[in-house]
Amino acid sequence: MPELRYAFFLGCIMPNRYPGVEASVRKVFKELGIELVDMKGASCCPAPGVARSFHFDAWLAVAARNLSIAEEMGLDLVTGCNGCYATLRDVAHDYHNKEWIREKIDKYLSQIGRSFKGKIQAKHILEVLYFDLGIEKLKEFMEKPLNLKVAVHYGCHILKPSEKRPWKEGVERPKFFDELVEVTGAKSVNWRNKFMCCGAGGGLRSGVLEVALDMTREKIESAYASNVDCIVNACSFCHLQFDFGQTEINKACNTSYSMPIVYYTQLLGLAMGFSPKELGLHQNFINVEPLLKKLEAG
Repeated sequence: MPELRYAFFLGCIMPNRYPGVEASVRKVFKELGIELVDMKGASCCPAPGVARSFHFDAWLAVAARNLSIAEEMGLDLVTGCNGCYATLRDVAHDYHNKEWIREKIDKYLSQIGRSFKGKIQAKHILEVLYFDLGIEKLKEFMEKPLNLKVAVHYGCHILKPSEKRPWKEGVERPKFFDELVEVTGAKSVNWRNKFMCCGAGGGLRSGVLEVALDMTREKIESAYASNVDCIVNACSFCHLQFDFGQTEINKACNTSYSMPIVYYTQLLGLAMGFSPKELGLHQNFINVEPLLKKLEAG
């Protein structure tokens, strides 16, 4: 197997709101033999749903600068946020396929003494695990099969636009995330609204919070109706929307939602033998103790 080494793009939410999720990515990848190298000077991606809509050129220039840092390191970039993935992958893709985009990037980066030649790729952590490491290799690291029923949440930007994504099965009925989850021994169940947006993206959370939370509530209700033990995601922004979002819904609507929210490398880490504290699960806003007690009971 070739050396797996990547420039690690954190984004904003993971280090600032969920350092436990960041810790889980770092610990799990290290155990898998995947080296993550920090990107000095990286900034916000910036967010595709907000920045791109308000000022396309600023969005393009900042994204290209981030890509140029990874290219200067000589490494493909990897991120654990679907929004960051969308911005960086889309810009890298369009650099090769749209001359007017390439001209803008060259113009803006030259003004700050940088350049981007399109020599590196922007990848998602799931992409690295599924394609670069591979399912069969991943299975070798499983020590504690998880007896759980989980609702897998893909999120929007990891799937679309399909022509800029690596998933050969398309976006209508993807299975790659379900396959990665079931490596751990957990069962990925079919649930209503599985591919619905969590409510966070597109500036909705910032602009119309009540609508964003109503979408989250609908997904949480669907998860409860499917009798799952937790929702598993692989996007730091989706993670915040499901986890902290439940506390916001409970406060606004006098409800008592308490669906555990687990980031994929946290789930993977549990199956690999890491402790919940090592994986940052205790830092979630929604208590995960019921989930952990079920695991302890077998």
